[in-house]
Amino acid sequence: MDIKRTTRGFLFAALMLFGMSPLLRAQESPRVVEDLDYGWKFHLGEAEGAEASGYDDTGWRTVDVPHDFQIEQDWVEPAPDERPDESNAAANIRSRLSSRGFKEMGVGWYRRSVTPSESLKGKRVLLDFEGIMYVADVYLNGVRIGGTDYGYVGFEIDVTKLLKYGEKNVIAVKANTQEPNNSRWYTGGGLFRDVKLVSTDAKTFFARHPLYITTRDNKEVDIQAEFGYYDGNPAQVTMGVVIKDPDGKVVVDEKQEVKRLKNLRVQECKLSPIKLSDAKLWDCEHPNLYTATLTLYKADGTVGDVASQTFGVREIEFSPKFGMKLNGKKVLLKGIANHHTLGALGAAAYPRAIEKRIQMLKDYGFNHIRSSHNPYSESMLDLCDRYGILVVDELYDKWTKQHTGGRVPWEYHWQYDVPEWVKRDRNHPSVVFWSLGNELQQDPNQAFNDWGVTAYRLQKTLLDRYDTTRLVTVAMHPRYRNWETDSLPCALAMITDIQAYNYRYMYFPGDGRRFPRMMFYQSEASIAAMGQNYFEMDLDKVIGLAYWGAIDYLGESQGWPAKGWEQGVFDMSLNPKPKAAYVRSFFKPEEPIVKIAVVDKKGDQMWNGVQTGNDGMSDHWNRVEGKKLNIITYTNAEEVELIVNGKSQGVKKNDVKNAKMRNQIRWNDIEYHAGYAEAIARTKGKVVARHRIETTGKAVKLIAETDNSAWKADGLDLQHVRIRAVDSKGRTVPMANDMVTVSVLGDARLVVMDNGDINSPEKHTDGKRSLYMGRALAIVRAGKTAGNVTLKVTAPGFKAVTLSLKTVE
Repeated sequence: MDIKRTTRGFLFAALMLFGMSPLLRAQESPRVVEDLDYGWKFHLGEAEGAEASGYDDTGWRTVDVPHDFQIEQDWVEPAPDERPDESNAAANIRSRLSSRGFKEMGVGWYRRSVTPSESLKGKRVLLDFEGIMYVADVYLNGVRIGGTDYGYVGFEIDVTKLLKYGEKNVIAVKANTQEPNNSRWYTGGGLFRDVKLVSTDAKTFFARHPLYITTRDNKEVDIQAEFGYYDGNPAQVTMGVVIKDPDGKVVVDEKQEVKRLKNLRVQECKLSPIKLSDAKLWDCEHPNLYTATLTLYKADGTVGDVASQTFGVREIEFSPKFGMKLNGKKVLLKGIANHHTLGALGAAAYPRAIEKRIQMLKDYGFNHIRSSHNPYSESMLDLCDRYGILVVDELYDKWTKQHTGGRVPWEYHWQYDVPEWVKRDRNHPSVVFWSLGNELQQDPNQAFNDWGVTAYRLQKTLLDRYDTTRLVTVAMHPRYRNWETDSLPCALAMITDIQAYNYRYMYFPGDGRRFPRMMFYQSEASIAAMGQNYFEMDLDKVIGLAYWGAIDYLGESQGWPAKGWEQGVFDMSLNPKPKAAYVRSFFKPEEPIVKIAVVDKKGDQMWNGVQTGNDGMSDHWNRVEGKKLNIITYTNAEEVELIVNGKSQGVKKNDVKNAKMRNQIRWNDIEYHAGYAEAIARTKGKVVARHRIETTGKAVKLIAETDNSAWKADGLDLQHVRIRAVDSKGRTVPMANDMVTVSVLGDARLVVMDNGDINSPEKHTDGKRSLYMGRALAIVRAGKTAGNVTLKVTAPGFKAVTLSLKTVE
């Protein structure tokens, strides 16, 4: 069975902001979007009466959104009598707070005042939250007006009749991280995504996430819009359409009449197909984005509202014969499956931090992200559209009250979550298929003893109401229906559009023979066996894979003092570990590479029947004299010669026929002496790559390096500052572990620090951090006033380093 799905994309996550777009100003849209991300008062813990307008919050701290209040809390070391909970292998509960990053659960209160202009009387006014972690209640002037029971999806509240115009109004938000067992990983807490106040015309307006843009045969555009219209009683409504190509050139400019359906507060309409000649296609190498702007006209011909979204022209095909094709070309998903958090920043959704991760992944050959196990921020999908990253968009972990907020049963809120999620994300060309859940192991005595078939069918029916262009799956582990005989795939695997198995790629061939319609995706692959689980798949037929936890993250700790999952190939501060070169060797086979990795400890951790422990490795040559070392050289060349202090240790071939050993050559019992080790990679007798590591001297100075030459004074942009201790030859000294302090002067502030060591005892928000492997990272958030910023780095025994930086308009 071959299935063709044609989809598109959307760059700006919502309606374009009035006052920021020349197009909107020219058309005089009455839509106004006010950013409420700045100037919130915050209090950690319960605060009786904090929802009231007159509550005294003068002693509260001022914070800006995005904000994660959990990341600021102290680490909570397990009590001596805490023991692992072995009753649920999937939960990974090593101690009470191990899954939640050893941060205490609790409440955070936010308060902010707004004074809406008298001119907004008669308008339609909405309060828009992109998400609040983990559950939340929203109050206006002391009255509860809404909230969320699953903070990963957004919501809006109509406050038209609730606001006092021309007067001060107080918005109060109570966010609750819930109980430790309400998530299997670190969620963060609070206003971790954008907050906005939106006003529109009261009688003519576009609804929430109003546009649905699809393309056909790469030459026709279909647009569906959702809008409200109470301006008179016409039989037809005028809609203007302007489409700009990736270069900003107008290629479509027309008006259409659409039928108005009476007695509907909000209605949908489908415009006549729009021709798009010589379309520039969207793919991973050429992520071309078009922009469609729709104008809703009032009866008198003036503008009622404007909605604008970007989209990509591309075709996706799936088949058991070839897996997935993008625009007729086979594409293998080469990806990661990671949680939404951003290292030391926690859950706070900073676009620049997301962009930095995507740039790193692209550089190493990744083309795919699975949003495990919940919707990421809109900015993440925006960036995937722009960089050509393919996304499997996932809504839930398990379909239970416990794992979806913990406040109300999951059965009470999935009907809201599915439409909000799909309507927000359906226009992104980066999203290639949907996933409704993850690892839905259920006790046979519970309600889902059909392995979720009924729940899946209900959700998919609703999903199909809002998007019919993508296939739907659920990531499964285990994939079998009988724990003891390990025979047939579970009932849920039999009905999903795509068969997504976590770790169980070895069943793809057998299941495919028995059920020829099946199409396979390794939704989680172990880092510990990352070559084997890649090369042992039939790469010509499978859809691809996503490596679990490729970037270290908080939560799901396998034991204190590790604060989280440390089995990735990149640490939390985004330093590549030696094994990152391994995945690069086969994700980018066209680029010759060789990398020396010294094995420091053997990984032996198990999770739910899967070997997850990754060998602890480092790539420095500062060791104990005379000690015998085991070394791996990662390469995609034909052979490698290892030289230690001028003496060859021999030449070894790359065993490309052995999936377990391919691209990794092992050298055992190499005696260490100070000096150097060098790996020389050759193909057809020609040197194609080298890697040399040297014994360093004593650390004599600090070096600080920035990453953002166009640091914007928008109140949100980040500057990542890499700090290194180096010897007299400028080489990073791996043994340096000095405590580094960072201070900032100017309109910017230090947000967090990190060093990549997930065992570090320091808090990320304390303004200081010990060096690890001779390195540390400081992340600085820009203010809103462009100008000079001075960053100073100090450490005992070192000369201070001062950086003169600048933020720009």
